[in-house]
Amino acid sequence: TRTTTTASNAPLFSLLLKMISAVFLMNHKGEVLISRIYRDDISRGVANAFRLEVIGSKDIRSPVKSIGSTSFMWIKQGGIYIVAVTRANVDVSLVFEVLYRISEIFTSYFETLDEDAVRNNFVLVYELLDEIMDFGYPQNCSTEVLKMYITQGKDKFRERGAMTKEKMSKITVVATGAIPWRSPDIKHRKNEIYIDVVESVNLLMSAEGNVLRADVSGQVMMKAFLSGMPECKFGMNDKLLMDKEARVGTATAATTRRRSQGIEIDDCTFHQCVKLGKFDTERSISFTPPDGEFELMRYRTTENINLPFKILPIIKEIGRSRIECSVTIKSTFSSKVFGGSVVVYIPCPKNTAVAHIVTAAGRAKYMPEHDAIVWKIKRFPGDTEYTLPAEVELMATVSTEKKAWSRPPISMEFQVPMFTASGFHVRFLKVIEKSNYTTTKWVRYLTKAGTYQNRI
Repeated sequence: TRTTTTASNAPLFSLLLKMISAVFLMNHKGEVLISRIYRDDISRGVANAFRLEVIGSKDIRSPVKSIGSTSFMWIKQGGIYIVAVTRANVDVSLVFEVLYRISEIFTSYFETLDEDAVRNNFVLVYELLDEIMDFGYPQNCSTEVLKMYITQGKDKFRERGAMTKEKMSKITVVATGAIPWRSPDIKHRKNEIYIDVVESVNLLMSAEGNVLRADVSGQVMMKAFLSGMPECKFGMNDKLLMDKEARVGTATAATTRRRSQGIEIDDCTFHQCVKLGKFDTERSISFTPPDGEFELMRYRTTENINLPFKILPIIKEIGRSRIECSVTIKSTFSSKVFGGSVVVYIPCPKNTAVAHIVTAAGRAKYMPEHDAIVWKIKRFPGDTEYTLPAEVELMATVSTEKKAWSRPPISMEFQVPMFTASGFHVRFLKVIEKSNYTTTKWVRYLTKAGTYQNRI
Protein backbone atom coordinates (compact mmCIF):
# COMPACT_ATOMS: atom_id res chain seq x y z
CA THR A 1 0.00 0.00 0.00
CA ARG A 2 1.37 3.43 -0.94
CA THR A 3 0.76 6.39 1.33
CA THR A 4 1.43 10.07 0.72
CA THR A 5 0.60 13.34 2.45
CA THR A 6 -0.53 16.67 1.09
CA ALA A 7 1.68 19.73 1.12
CA SER A 8 1.93 21.62 4.38
CA ASN A 9 4.51 23.72 6.19
CA ALA A 10 6.18 20.50 7.37
CA PRO A 11 9.98 20.33 7.12
CA LEU A 12 9.67 17.34 4.79
CA PHE A 13 9.50 19.70 1.83
CA SER A 14 12.63 21.59 2.83
CA LEU A 15 14.51 18.31 3.13
CA LEU A 16 13.37 16.70 -0.13
CA LEU A 17 12.69 19.64 -2.42
CA LYS A 18 15.89 21.37 -3.51
CA MET A 19 14.49 24.58 -4.87
CA ILE A 20 11.90 26.23 -7.14
CA SER A 21 13.44 29.21 -8.88
CA ALA A 22 10.21 30.90 -10.01
CA VAL A 23 6.45 30.56 -10.38
CA PHE A 24 4.64 32.01 -13.41
CA LEU A 25 0.90 32.39 -14.01
CA MET A 26 0.23 32.58 -17.76
CA ASN A 27 -2.91 32.71 -19.88
CA HIS A 28 -3.68 30.48 -22.88
CA LYS A 29 -1.85 32.91 -25.19
CA GLY A 30 1.36 32.66 -23.20
CA GLU A 31 1.11 36.15 -21.70
CA VAL A 32 2.65 36.37 -18.22
CA LEU A 33 0.02 37.50 -15.73
CA ILE A 34 2.09 36.96 -12.58
CA SER A 35 5.81 36.27 -12.23
CA ARG A 36 7.36 35.58 -8.84
CA ILE A 37 11.10 34.91 -9.08
CA TYR A 38 12.53 33.42 -5.88
CA ARG A 39 16.13 32.85 -6.97
CA ASP A 40 18.51 34.77 -9.22
CA ASP A 41 19.56 31.81 -11.40
CA ILE A 42 16.80 32.56 -13.92
CA SER A 43 15.13 35.64 -15.38
CA ARG A 44 11.61 36.46 -16.52
CA GLY A 45 12.75 35.82 -20.10
CA VAL A 46 12.46 32.04 -19.64
CA ALA A 47 8.68 32.51 -19.88
CA ASN A 48 9.15 33.19 -23.60
CA ALA A 49 10.76 29.78 -24.02
CA PHE A 50 7.78 28.16 -22.28
CA ARG A 51 5.35 30.07 -24.51
CA LEU A 52 7.11 29.00 -27.70
CA GLU A 53 8.03 25.42 -26.79
CA VAL A 54 4.95 24.40 -24.79
CA ILE A 55 1.92 26.66 -25.30
CA GLY A 56 2.72 27.19 -28.99
CA SER A 57 3.35 23.50 -29.65
CA LYS A 58 0.65 20.99 -30.55
CA ASP A 59 2.71 17.90 -29.68
CA ILE A 60 3.23 18.52 -25.95
CA ARG A 61 1.65 15.76 -23.88
CA SER A 62 3.84 15.70 -20.77
CA PRO A 63 3.45 18.35 -18.02
CA VAL A 64 7.25 18.42 -17.65
CA LYS A 65 9.53 20.04 -20.22
CA SER A 66 13.30 20.62 -20.12
CA ILE A 67 14.61 23.40 -22.34
CA GLY A 68 18.37 23.61 -22.12
CA SER A 69 19.31 23.58 -18.44
CA THR A 70 15.88 24.87 -17.34
CA SER A 71 13.00 22.58 -16.35
CA PHE A 72 9.34 23.60 -16.49
CA MET A 73 6.55 21.82 -14.58
CA TRP A 74 2.99 23.04 -14.98
CA ILE A 75 -0.69 22.44 -14.42
CA LYS A 76 -3.61 24.11 -16.18
CA GLN A 77 -6.62 25.30 -14.18
CA GLY A 78 -9.41 27.50 -15.55
CA GLY A 79 -7.39 28.47 -18.63
CA ILE A 80 -4.42 29.50 -16.45
CA TYR A 81 -1.02 27.82 -16.63
CA ILE A 82 0.61 27.62 -13.19
CA VAL A 83 4.27 27.01 -14.02
CA ALA A 84 7.15 26.12 -11.70
CA VAL A 85 10.65 26.77 -13.08
CA THR A 86 13.88 25.31 -11.75
CA ARG A 87 17.46 24.53 -12.72
CA ALA A 88 17.96 21.99 -9.94
CA ASN A 89 17.23 18.27 -9.86
CA VAL A 90 14.02 18.60 -7.84
CA ASP A 91 11.50 15.99 -6.72
CA VAL A 92 8.88 16.41 -9.45
CA SER A 93 6.00 14.80 -7.51
CA LEU A 94 6.45 17.28 -4.68
CA VAL A 95 6.57 20.21 -7.11
CA PHE A 96 3.23 19.12 -8.56
CA GLU A 97 1.80 18.75 -5.05
CA VAL A 98 2.78 22.37 -4.39
CA LEU A 99 1.29 23.54 -7.70
CA TYR A 100 -2.04 21.87 -6.95
CA ARG A 101 -2.00 23.36 -3.44
CA ILE A 102 -1.40 26.81 -4.97
CA SER A 103 -4.40 26.23 -7.24
CA GLU A 104 -6.57 25.18 -4.26
CA ILE A 105 -5.51 28.23 -2.25
CA PHE A 106 -6.27 30.63 -5.11
CA THR A 107 -9.66 28.96 -5.67
CA SER A 108 -10.54 29.28 -1.98
CA TYR A 109 -9.82 33.03 -2.18
CA PHE A 110 -11.29 33.85 -5.60
CA GLU A 111 -14.00 31.10 -5.87
CA THR A 112 -13.07 30.67 -9.55
CA LEU A 113 -9.51 30.64 -10.86
CA ASP A 114 -9.39 32.34 -14.25
CA GLU A 115 -7.62 35.22 -15.97
CA ASP A 116 -10.06 37.88 -14.72
CA ALA A 117 -9.71 36.70 -11.12
CA VAL A 118 -5.92 36.86 -11.33
CA ARG A 119 -5.90 40.32 -12.92
CA ASN A 120 -8.42 41.71 -10.41
CA ASN A 121 -6.51 40.31 -7.42
CA PHE A 122 -2.88 40.53 -8.52
CA VAL A 123 -1.76 42.20 -5.25
CA LEU A 124 -3.35 39.38 -3.25
CA VAL A 125 -1.75 36.78 -5.55
CA TYR A 126 1.73 38.21 -4.92
CA GLU A 127 1.04 38.32 -1.19
CA LEU A 128 -0.04 34.67 -1.19
CA LEU A 129 2.96 33.54 -3.26
CA ASP A 130 5.29 35.30 -0.81
CA GLU A 131 3.73 33.44 2.11
CA ILE A 132 3.43 30.06 0.36
CA MET A 133 7.13 29.95 -0.58
CA ASP A 134 10.32 31.51 0.67
CA PHE A 135 13.47 31.41 -1.48
CA GLY A 136 11.87 28.62 -3.49
CA TYR A 137 11.05 26.41 -0.50
CA PRO A 138 7.36 25.77 0.34
CA GLN A 139 6.64 27.19 3.78
CA ASN A 140 2.90 27.46 4.35
CA CYS A 141 0.36 25.75 2.09
CA SER A 142 -2.45 25.63 4.63
CA THR A 143 -5.50 27.61 3.49
CA GLU A 144 -6.84 27.82 7.06
CA VAL A 145 -3.64 29.39 8.40
CA LEU A 146 -3.23 31.77 5.45
CA LYS A 147 -6.77 33.08 5.86
CA MET A 148 -5.99 34.00 9.46
CA TYR A 149 -3.73 36.85 8.38
CA ILE A 150 -4.14 37.32 4.62
CA THR A 151 -7.62 38.74 4.07
CA GLN A 152 -9.27 40.58 1.20
CA GLY A 153 -11.81 43.31 0.52
CA LYS A 154 -13.27 45.29 3.45
CA ASP A 155 -12.10 42.64 5.91
CA LYS A 156 -8.47 43.42 5.05
CA PHE A 157 -8.39 46.82 6.77
CA ARG A 158 -10.70 45.81 9.61
CA GLU A 159 -8.62 42.74 10.41
CA ARG A 160 -5.31 44.60 10.32
CA GLY A 161 -6.67 47.28 12.59
CA ALA A 162 -7.85 44.70 15.09
CA MET A 163 -4.65 42.62 14.92
CA THR A 164 -3.61 42.66 18.57
CA LYS A 165 -0.34 41.32 19.93
CA GLU A 166 -2.22 38.37 21.42
CA LYS A 167 -3.78 37.48 18.08
CA MET A 168 -0.44 37.79 16.29
CA SER A 169 1.08 35.44 18.85
CA LYS A 170 -1.76 32.96 18.33
CA ILE A 171 -1.26 33.02 14.54
CA THR A 172 2.47 32.42 14.99
CA VAL A 173 1.82 29.40 17.23
CA VAL A 174 -0.65 27.90 14.74
CA ALA A 175 1.56 28.55 11.70
CA THR A 176 4.73 27.15 13.24
CA GLY A 177 3.28 24.48 15.53
CA ALA A 178 2.98 20.72 15.11
CA ILE A 179 -0.72 21.02 14.13
CA PRO A 180 -0.93 24.08 11.86
CA TRP A 181 -4.33 23.08 10.48
CA ARG A 182 -6.18 23.54 13.79
CA SER A 183 -6.39 26.21 16.48
CA PRO A 184 -6.47 24.86 20.08
CA ASP A 185 -9.27 27.17 21.32
CA ILE A 186 -12.09 26.02 19.00
CA LYS A 187 -15.47 25.66 20.74
CA HIS A 188 -18.78 24.32 19.46
CA ARG A 189 -22.10 24.16 21.29
CA LYS A 190 -22.84 20.76 19.73
CA ASN A 191 -20.01 18.40 18.84
CA GLU A 192 -20.75 16.62 15.57
CA ILE A 193 -18.81 14.85 12.85
CA TYR A 194 -20.15 13.90 9.42
CA ILE A 195 -18.57 11.23 7.20
CA ASP A 196 -19.32 10.92 3.49
CA VAL A 197 -17.87 7.96 1.60
CA VAL A 198 -18.08 8.82 -2.12
CA GLU A 199 -17.03 6.25 -4.72
CA SER A 200 -16.67 6.51 -8.50
CA VAL A 201 -16.87 3.15 -10.25
CA ASN A 202 -15.20 2.73 -13.64
CA LEU A 203 -16.12 -0.14 -15.94
CA LEU A 204 -15.35 -1.32 -19.45
CA MET A 205 -17.38 -4.38 -20.41
CA SER A 206 -16.92 -6.30 -23.67
CA ALA A 207 -19.80 -6.97 -26.04
CA GLU A 208 -19.72 -10.60 -24.87
CA GLY A 209 -20.24 -9.58 -21.24
CA ASN A 210 -16.66 -9.99 -20.01
CA VAL A 211 -15.18 -7.38 -17.66
CA LEU A 212 -12.19 -5.82 -19.42
CA ARG A 213 -11.44 -3.20 -16.78
CA ALA A 214 -13.07 -2.34 -13.47
CA ASP A 215 -11.86 -0.22 -10.58
CA VAL A 216 -13.23 2.02 -7.87
CA SER A 217 -11.81 5.40 -6.83
CA GLY A 218 -13.14 6.51 -3.46
CA GLN A 219 -12.77 9.39 -1.07
CA VAL A 220 -13.71 9.82 2.57
CA MET A 221 -14.96 13.36 3.18
CA MET A 222 -15.41 14.66 6.71
CA LYS A 223 -17.07 17.68 8.22
CA ALA A 224 -15.95 18.08 11.82
CA PHE A 225 -17.44 20.45 14.39
CA LEU A 226 -15.49 19.41 17.48
CA SER A 227 -14.28 21.49 20.42
CA GLY A 228 -10.73 21.55 21.71
CA MET A 229 -7.99 19.31 20.29
CA PRO A 230 -9.66 15.91 19.81
CA GLU A 231 -7.79 12.76 18.81
CA CYS A 232 -9.85 10.70 16.36
CA LYS A 233 -9.42 7.10 15.35
CA PHE A 234 -11.07 5.93 12.15
CA GLY A 235 -11.67 2.27 11.36
CA MET A 236 -12.61 0.73 8.02
CA ASN A 237 -12.97 -2.83 6.81
CA ASP A 238 -9.39 -3.07 5.60
CA LYS A 239 -8.67 -6.74 4.86
CA LEU A 240 -5.07 -6.56 6.09
CA LEU A 241 -6.11 -5.08 9.44
CA MET A 242 -8.99 -7.51 9.94
CA ASP A 243 -6.76 -10.50 9.14
CA LYS A 244 -4.18 -9.17 11.62
CA GLU A 245 -6.83 -8.84 14.36
CA ALA A 246 -7.92 -12.42 13.72
CA ARG A 247 -4.34 -13.70 13.99
CA VAL A 248 -3.57 -11.97 17.30
CA GLY A 249 -6.96 -12.86 18.77
CA THR A 250 -8.28 -9.32 19.26
CA ALA A 251 -11.17 -9.72 16.84
CA THR A 252 -14.69 -9.97 18.17
CA ALA A 253 -17.15 -12.58 16.93
CA ALA A 254 -18.83 -9.97 14.74
CA THR A 255 -15.47 -8.96 13.25
CA THR A 256 -14.64 -12.58 12.52
CA ARG A 257 -17.94 -13.01 10.69
CA ARG A 258 -17.24 -9.91 8.61
CA ARG A 259 -13.63 -10.79 7.88
CA SER A 260 -14.55 -12.18 4.48
CA GLN A 261 -16.13 -8.78 3.71
CA GLY A 262 -12.84 -6.92 4.13
CA ILE A 263 -11.63 -5.03 1.06
CA GLU A 264 -8.16 -5.00 -0.45
CA ILE A 265 -7.02 -1.40 -0.95
CA ASP A 266 -4.50 -1.06 -3.76
CA ASP A 267 -3.29 2.41 -2.81
CA CYS A 268 -4.39 5.33 -0.68
CA THR A 269 -3.46 8.92 0.13
CA PHE A 270 -4.19 10.82 3.34
CA HIS A 271 -4.75 14.34 4.56
CA GLN A 272 -1.75 15.85 6.30
CA CYS A 273 -3.46 15.46 9.70
CA VAL A 274 -3.19 11.64 9.58
CA LYS A 275 -0.32 10.09 11.54
CA LEU A 276 1.35 7.99 8.88
CA GLY A 277 3.63 6.22 11.35
CA LYS A 278 0.68 4.60 13.08
CA PHE A 279 -0.86 3.59 9.78
CA ASP A 280 2.35 1.94 8.60
CA THR A 281 2.82 -0.07 11.81
CA GLU A 282 -0.75 -0.66 13.01
CA ARG A 283 -2.89 0.05 9.92
CA SER A 284 -4.88 2.45 12.11
CA ILE A 285 -5.93 5.93 10.94
CA SER A 286 -5.37 8.37 13.83
CA PHE A 287 -5.67 12.12 13.37
CA THR A 288 -6.53 15.48 14.87
CA PRO A 289 -9.05 16.88 12.35
CA PRO A 290 -9.18 20.41 10.95
CA ASP A 291 -12.29 22.37 11.85
CA GLY A 292 -14.91 22.16 9.11
CA GLU A 293 -14.87 20.17 5.88
CA PHE A 294 -11.83 18.29 4.59
CA GLU A 295 -10.87 15.15 2.67
CA LEU A 296 -9.53 12.53 5.08
CA MET A 297 -8.36 10.01 2.49
CA ARG A 298 -8.55 8.74 -1.07
CA TYR A 299 -8.28 5.12 -2.04
CA ARG A 300 -8.46 2.84 -5.06
CA THR A 301 -9.39 -0.82 -5.32
CA THR A 302 -9.63 -3.26 -8.23
CA GLU A 303 -10.72 -6.49 -6.51
CA ASN A 304 -14.21 -7.89 -5.83
CA ILE A 305 -16.10 -4.89 -7.21
CA ASN A 306 -19.91 -4.97 -6.91
CA LEU A 307 -21.15 -3.47 -10.16
CA PRO A 308 -24.37 -1.52 -9.38
CA PHE A 309 -25.80 -1.91 -12.89
CA LYS A 310 -25.54 -4.49 -15.64
CA ILE A 311 -26.09 -3.48 -19.26
CA LEU A 312 -27.48 -6.12 -21.63
CA PRO A 313 -27.52 -4.74 -25.20
CA ILE A 314 -28.81 -6.34 -28.39
CA ILE A 315 -27.97 -4.30 -31.50
CA LYS A 316 -28.88 -5.51 -35.00
CA GLU A 317 -27.99 -3.68 -38.22
CA ILE A 318 -30.65 -4.47 -40.84
CA GLY A 319 -29.28 -3.49 -44.20
CA ARG A 320 -27.99 0.06 -44.53
CA SER A 321 -31.21 1.84 -43.61
CA ARG A 322 -32.31 0.49 -40.25
CA ILE A 323 -30.99 -0.57 -36.82
CA GLU A 324 -32.96 -2.45 -34.21
CA CYS A 325 -31.79 -2.27 -30.64
CA SER A 326 -32.97 -3.52 -27.28
CA VAL A 327 -31.09 -2.38 -24.16
CA THR A 328 -31.82 -3.84 -20.75
CA ILE A 329 -30.51 -2.19 -17.59
CA LYS A 330 -30.52 -4.34 -14.46
CA SER A 331 -29.79 -3.03 -10.95
CA THR A 332 -27.84 -5.49 -8.79
CA PHE A 333 -28.05 -3.74 -5.43
CA SER A 334 -30.60 -4.41 -2.69
CA SER A 335 -34.28 -3.73 -3.28
CA LYS A 336 -34.17 -1.47 -0.19
CA VAL A 337 -31.86 0.93 -2.04
CA PHE A 338 -32.79 3.24 -4.92
CA GLY A 339 -30.55 4.64 -7.62
CA GLY A 340 -31.07 8.16 -8.88
CA SER A 341 -30.18 10.44 -11.80
CA VAL A 342 -29.70 7.44 -14.10
CA VAL A 343 -28.81 8.43 -17.67
CA VAL A 344 -28.05 5.86 -20.40
CA TYR A 345 -26.43 6.93 -23.68
CA ILE A 346 -27.21 4.45 -26.48
CA PRO A 347 -25.07 5.41 -29.52
CA CYS A 348 -26.54 5.80 -32.99
CA PRO A 349 -24.88 6.39 -36.39
CA LYS A 350 -24.34 10.01 -37.43
CA ASN A 351 -26.79 9.62 -40.34
CA THR A 352 -29.71 8.77 -38.05
CA ALA A 353 -32.97 10.23 -39.39
CA VAL A 354 -35.48 9.23 -36.72
CA ALA A 355 -35.66 6.88 -33.75
CA HIS A 356 -38.87 5.11 -32.72
CA ILE A 357 -38.58 4.44 -28.98
CA VAL A 358 -40.80 2.60 -26.50
CA THR A 359 -40.11 3.42 -22.84
CA ALA A 360 -41.35 1.35 -19.93
CA ALA A 361 -39.66 3.61 -17.39
CA GLY A 362 -38.34 7.14 -17.50
CA ARG A 363 -38.03 9.21 -20.66
CA ALA A 364 -35.95 8.66 -23.78
CA LYS A 365 -35.33 10.53 -27.00
CA TYR A 366 -32.76 10.74 -29.77
CA MET A 367 -30.37 13.67 -29.28
CA PRO A 368 -28.29 14.51 -32.39
CA GLU A 369 -25.73 16.49 -30.37
CA HIS A 370 -24.80 13.26 -28.57
CA ASP A 371 -25.35 10.98 -31.59
CA ALA A 372 -27.26 8.80 -29.15
CA ILE A 373 -30.61 7.89 -27.65
CA VAL A 374 -30.56 9.42 -24.18
CA TRP A 375 -32.61 7.45 -21.64
CA LYS A 376 -33.22 9.15 -18.30
CA ILE A 377 -34.65 7.45 -15.20
CA LYS A 378 -35.01 9.59 -12.08
CA ARG A 379 -35.56 6.74 -9.62
CA PHE A 380 -34.25 3.22 -10.25
CA PRO A 381 -35.27 0.58 -7.63
CA GLY A 382 -32.83 -2.11 -6.60
CA ASP A 383 -33.06 -5.64 -7.97
CA THR A 384 -35.05 -4.37 -10.96
CA GLU A 385 -34.56 -4.36 -14.70
CA TYR A 386 -35.93 -2.09 -17.40
CA THR A 387 -35.77 -2.64 -21.16
CA LEU A 388 -35.79 0.00 -23.88
CA PRO A 389 -36.59 -1.26 -27.41
CA ALA A 390 -35.95 1.13 -30.27
CA GLU A 391 -35.87 1.16 -34.07
CA VAL A 392 -33.52 3.63 -35.74
CA GLU A 393 -34.05 4.71 -39.35
CA LEU A 394 -30.97 5.93 -41.22
CA MET A 395 -30.65 8.51 -43.98
CA ALA A 396 -29.19 7.45 -47.30
CA THR A 397 -25.67 8.78 -47.73
CA VAL A 398 -24.22 10.06 -51.01
CA SER A 399 -20.67 9.08 -50.04
CA THR A 400 -19.13 6.43 -52.29
CA GLU A 401 -17.16 5.00 -49.37
CA LYS A 402 -18.98 2.29 -47.46
CA LYS A 403 -17.56 3.11 -44.05
CA ALA A 404 -18.84 0.78 -41.35
CA TRP A 405 -20.41 2.19 -38.18
CA SER A 406 -17.78 2.18 -35.44
CA ARG A 407 -20.27 1.05 -32.75
CA PRO A 408 -19.21 3.25 -29.80
CA PRO A 409 -19.92 1.80 -26.34
CA ILE A 410 -23.09 2.41 -24.33
CA SER A 411 -22.28 4.66 -21.36
CA MET A 412 -24.09 5.37 -18.10
CA GLU A 413 -24.37 8.03 -15.44
CA PHE A 414 -25.92 7.30 -12.05
CA GLN A 415 -25.87 7.86 -8.30
CA VAL A 416 -26.69 5.18 -5.76
CA PRO A 417 -26.93 6.37 -2.12
CA MET A 418 -26.11 4.03 0.79
CA PHE A 419 -24.20 1.65 -1.48
CA THR A 420 -20.46 1.15 -2.10
CA ALA A 421 -19.18 -0.71 -5.13
CA SER A 422 -15.95 -1.65 -3.36
CA GLY A 423 -17.69 -2.86 -0.20
CA PHE A 424 -15.99 -0.09 1.84
CA HIS A 425 -17.54 0.17 5.30
CA VAL A 426 -16.89 2.48 8.26
CA ARG A 427 -16.40 0.16 11.23
CA PHE A 428 -15.94 2.81 13.90
CA LEU A 429 -14.96 6.40 14.63
CA LYS A 430 -13.66 7.16 18.10
CA VAL A 431 -13.27 10.73 19.35
CA ILE A 432 -11.08 11.25 22.42
CA GLU A 433 -10.83 14.68 24.05
CA LYS A 434 -9.78 15.65 27.57
CA SER A 435 -13.19 17.19 28.42
CA ASN A 436 -14.77 13.83 27.50
CA TYR A 437 -17.76 15.31 25.65
CA THR A 438 -20.31 13.26 23.69
CA THR A 439 -19.98 13.35 19.92
CA THR A 440 -22.81 12.84 17.42
CA LYS A 441 -21.61 10.93 14.34
CA TRP A 442 -23.25 10.63 10.92
CA VAL A 443 -22.20 8.36 8.04
CA ARG A 444 -23.42 8.40 4.44
CA TYR A 445 -22.39 6.38 1.40
CA LEU A 446 -22.70 7.28 -2.28
CA THR A 447 -21.61 5.44 -5.41
CA LYS A 448 -21.61 7.29 -8.73
CA ALA A 449 -20.49 6.52 -12.26
CA GLY A 450 -17.00 7.35 -13.38
CA THR A 451 -16.40 5.99 -16.88
CA TYR A 452 -19.06 3.27 -17.05
CA GLN A 453 -19.18 1.71 -20.52
CA ASN A 454 -20.40 -1.44 -22.24
CA ARG A 455 -19.25 -2.25 -25.76
CA ILE A 456 -21.86 -3.29 -28.33
